Amino acid sequence: MTTTSRDRVNLSLNHRQPDRTPVDFLATPEIWDKLAAYYKIPLTPEDDSNFFSPVRRQIMKNLQVDCAVISYDMFYAPPDDVIADGWHVDWWRSLARSTPARMWRQVSPEGIFKDIWGHSCRIVRTENGAYEEFDRYPLAEAQSVADVQKYPWPKPEYWDFSQIKDALGVLKTDNDYQVRFRVGSVFEYAWQLRGMERFMIDMATEPEIPEAIMTSLSDILVSILESALENAAEMIDMVYFYDDVGSQENLLVSKRMWQRLIKPHHDRLIAVIKKFGKKVMYHTDGAVRALIPDFIAMGVDVLNPIQPTAKDLAPEILKQEFGDRLSFHGGIDI
Repeated sequence: MTTTSRDRVNLSLNHRQPDRTPVDFLATPEIWDKLAAYYKIPLTPEDDSNFFSPVRRQIMKNLQVDCAVISYDMFYAPPDDVIADGWHVDWWRSLARSTPARMWRQVSPEGIFKDIWGHSCRIVRTENGAYEEFDRYPLAEAQSVADVQKYPWPKPEYWDFSQIKDALGVLKTDNDYQVRFRVGSVFEYAWQLRGMERFMIDMATEPEIPEAIMTSLSDILVSILESALENAAEMIDMVYFYDDVGSQENLLVSKRMWQRLIKPHHDRLIAVIKKFGKKVMYHTDGAVRALIPDFIAMGVDVLNPIQPTAKDLAPEILKQEFGDRLSFHGGIDI
């Protein structure tokens, strides 16, 4: 009997030995383009009606990848007045688009990219590649919870998940992938709206403002996650969210602060995921060994990326200590 990609990954997540190690793949645009050149796949203009880049879909097949990602920002369909005067919607050019999936952005005539939440970035090009640099922090001047509540937050009804099964059907024509739904982040999106330095100081001195920002975000994310899973739970294996809370040597905030201010929002997301019987994948960079028992108690099934050069993240030690309760995704120094 042939083992499918979906079988292979799900066996691993249930701590059983598959026929081979499952393969996942995400990359920067430069790497996708180099792989297209290597495989002699012509780079053709993207069609905005597509959910996925055909070029990247072919690369996934060539690499025998077992995992596929769909994302909340593939299905954003706001009213026209959300688009700023003179700006236009762009699905394909964001440097954060690390998978074949499209990703909603609006772009100014000067080339400023703005995402669903209002983060503004400009592309900076260097001899080694390009990256997105924050252009402004739209909640930097908020002085109160009321200021946060007046911010033009996207409404859950702006998402159209009536097409999610069509998107998943496109994936199924390529392979029986193990599919995860990416729902985004809370802590990261919050400090990106406020500015990291200001946000971190606020967490220690005026936590009501960070709490208001993260609550506004998690309210929306919980609602759209519910909607996505109600529309296509039977076609989705896992849900993925992310919040970097570690540096190379330690946590970005104390464990007590993480438990008080950040963890409750992750608990809300996990509660929805578990209600639908799905696996939970959580991404955080950095030295987060101190939080792993908490992650397990919260219901996290998969931890990513496991940076082997970060403090106390030797993969063999993590496997020995936690491997019967947690799966590890990655293990490559990024």
